[in-house]
Amino acid sequence: MAASILVVEDEPAIQELISITLARNGHTVRRSVNAKEAYDEVVAALPDVILLDWMLPDGSGPSLARRLRSEARTREVPIIMLTARASDDDKVAGLDSGVDDYVTKPFSPRELEARIQAVLRRRAPQLSKEEVAIEGLMLNPATRVVSGKGRALKMGPTEFELLHFFMTHTDRVYSRAQILDQVWGDHVFLEDRTVDVHIRRLREALSPSGHDRLVETVRGAGYRFRSSA
Repeated sequence: MAASILVVEDEPAIQELISITLARNGHTVRRSVNAKEAYDEVVAALPDVILLDWMLPDGSGPSLARRLRSEARTREVPIIMLTARASDDDKVAGLDSGVDDYVTKPFSPRELEARIQAVLRRRAPQLSKEEVAIEGLMLNPATRVVSGKGRALKMGPTEFELLHFFMTHTDRVYSRAQILDQVWGDHVFLEDRTVDVHIRRLREALSPSGHDRLVETVRGAGYRFRSSA
């Protein structure tokens, strides 16, 4: 699954270079040139990752990071600081503001992508490109192939995203509202029963290999994906 990445950078050339690199790696890119615009973008729709410059026209990256970490809705959004400030004191100050990683300029496209994938594995594993395997059920985000006990399983794109979320968040009960936020995004307004429809379709897709038994309904609470039968 491609990540939605907000690039907060006021230098047009650097912003363009970063955005092109991210798009080539399959990510959806949003852009902001200052802290206020970035905050408004985050409020409108949560990105999966924020790439945040230190020096902004209307404030500092660390100040914005602290603000986002102080609010419940934005507290868990992964933030990577991109900056030319390379001293140890600057790195400590940046990390103390709550960012997940600190990358100094100049950096290579491969390094940036590796850092993005690393924070996604920690903060939002369903957005990582790494293959997931549970009880003979295999899901490959890069090829978007799902197989169960060696046989290919066909499913729609929404069921694929739902399964990826479940397989990276096993054994915990999620309400319908939580699943909507995690799979569809918190800026999309759908009926909670939409989840029930896609859960049913997911079970049908998993039934040929018997993995539908891993999707458990918890009455009055929501759904859980078990890590073992």
